[in-house]
Amino acid sequence: MEKLMTPEEVVEWLGIKLSTLYAWTHQKAIPHVKLGNLLRFRKNDILKWLESRSVKGRKTTRIDIRDLL
Repeated sequence: MEKLMTPEEVVEWLGIKLSTLYAWTHQKAIPHVKLGNLLRFRKNDILKWLESRSVKGRKTTRIDIRDLL
């Protein structure tokens, strides 16, 4: 079984504020585990969540301004 991460560990890892993490958990926007009053996170769940939110960039194309005139 993987070690559960504390909120402090998650905010350090993701580089976000603790208040942001708590807002996300309140909105059920980020996967988490409630153990009584304790809030914990599985790293694999967070990685999957991040991957699902990943946006692929579009291919850049050169546009000749003269084609627009």
